[in-house]
Amino acid sequence: MAKVPVTFACSDNDRTRAIIDGRVCIESCDVTPLVLEPAEMFARACRYVEFDITELSFSSYMRMIDQGNSPYTAVPAFLSRAFRHSSIYIRSDRGIRSPADLAGRIVGVPEYQMTAALWLRGMLQDEYGITPKDLRWRTGGQEQPGREERMPVLIPGLDLKPIPDGATLSAMLQAGEIDAMLSARTPSVFLRRVPNVDRMFPNYKDVEQAYYKKTGYFPIMHIVAIRTSLVQRYPWLAASAFKALLEAKAIGLEKLTNLAQLAVALPWMEFEATATKLLMGNDYWRYGVKDCRHEIEVMTRYAHEQGLTDRRLNVDELFAPSTFNMAKI
Repeated sequence: MAKVPVTFACSDNDRTRAIIDGRVCIESCDVTPLVLEPAEMFARACRYVEFDITELSFSSYMRMIDQGNSPYTAVPAFLSRAFRHSSIYIRSDRGIRSPADLAGRIVGVPEYQMTAALWLRGMLQDEYGITPKDLRWRTGGQEQPGREERMPVLIPGLDLKPIPDGATLSAMLQAGEIDAMLSARTPSVFLRRVPNVDRMFPNYKDVEQAYYKKTGYFPIMHIVAIRTSLVQRYPWLAASAFKALLEAKAIGLEKLTNLAQLAVALPWMEFEATATKLLMGNDYWRYGVKDCRHEIEVMTRYAHEQGLTDRRLNVDELFAPSTFNMAKI
């Protein structure tokens, strides 16, 4: 039987590398990997449905499902997870000492719908009582002008506007034209140690570990999605892709405790990996609906409360049914 040709768009990381370099195959598929930056990949997937299999913003995917007739069907492989307390940057000369001080402030974000911002808004509301409508939102390119929402966003009663043409969020934060910025990517204005720009939580690791102990959430950012027409044509494809993603993740994470040759250029990598397992368990980077349902459910709540979906989605409608209960030997 001829193999099914598929493109796989993803970022290059230890969870995908074994598929990119061919060590792990998707059964009966001839895979062409396309290694892209998330911002470009998500825009191309959401606007033009360019890829057969793609890493995708979870928030954008929920919006696709909410709007009906989604061009993609997800499998519960969560290629990106990240705590996001470290992702709030502020003007330190504006009297912002705690999240409560953000009320009424102008806050920049590259895209309102981005999953990092979804989690941050949810965290601000649940933990600090600050709702999205308490803030004045400005969207646009972080380092380069001209970035737009990958899917239109219109939320009644929300002060949400694009920044001026030619402007960037980093430059506006440096100039004091915005009071804070939420960003998954560390902004250049912070890296350059510009005066009066700092993190909301300089001790973010302690804050994020306390958040995990309290909530049990290791925030999910990205899922993997397959072109719906392909899933319909090849019913086996979703489970086969999920199995390959599980195998690739296992290969990548195993290297974190291999002291013979460090997987990344960090001298105490094994120490960090061991400490993480003590806090979060051996399978801390979990895939699958069953083990991650509590995190997925809070994301569906956040999306609905924040006006990104018209209804609260059911977890079971988000993923290909064949990926819920994988066979075990």
